[in-house]
Amino acid sequence: MDIRLDGRKALITGGSKGLGLAMAQTFADSGADVALVARTQDEVLAAAIAIADTTGRHCKGYACDVADAGMITATFAEIQSDFGDIDILVNNAGVAKGGAFESLTDADWQYDFDLKLMAAVRLSRLVLPAMKRNRWGRILNLLNTYAKTPEAGTAPTSVTRAAGMALTKVLASEGAPHNVLVNALNIGRIESDQIRRQHELSGSNLSLEAFIQKAGEKLPMGRYGYAEECASIACLLCSDAGGYITGTAINVDGNLCPAV
Repeated sequence: MDIRLDGRKALITGGSKGLGLAMAQTFADSGADVALVARTQDEVLAAAIAIADTTGRHCKGYACDVADAGMITATFAEIQSDFGDIDILVNNAGVAKGGAFESLTDADWQYDFDLKLMAAVRLSRLVLPAMKRNRWGRILNLLNTYAKTPEAGTAPTSVTRAAGMALTKVLASEGAPHNVLVNALNIGRIESDQIRRQHELSGSNLSLEAFIQKAGEKLPMGRYGYAEECASIACLLCSDAGGYITGTAINVDGNLCPAV
């Protein structure tokens, strides 16, 4: 099956590396024009240029901290001027944050909500009018498996991600009559910048590849997932081929999560 996004315009947050970059590359390979949003200007500009060079698609990077409401509004205005109506929104920005409950401050909680939940709320609110008017839209929220099965020490991330799953269902219900489909991916252990940071902080004598392989041996499938595997299901959900799938939260975790 050839999954195509020809003529579609996608906005991907956290798009300069990891899962966001893999999705941006896959979407552009499938014919979409892509706006990448990330905090670090040099990285997001370089990522956009690389994708444009390899695919020939219109691809542009924007430096924006999506935890900042004002920056979201200003950046979206730029994107709309450069791309027109956005057909596909992927809310991917966010880093794992966890700790003992008593150690978390109000500031920790507020930033996590702004980065992971309110950014999705604000961007969805900006793209929805055009999606409804055009009777075609896709919103994809990247969450993690703790949204379904939180554990000790996983707040605030597990809480904000669970809220993101509820947001997904609300938006799917409101969007369905307008052919605006909204889904979530609950991500497990994927080879990305997070495991690379763990390797750096561990002080391990193992190479990065050996470190990832050893960590993956403990997982149900005996390995970490690849960013491209996540990008493939994201592309399907954001295409016409996924045109009757909405309101779902799909585990992309190699059976790590005990909940369906």
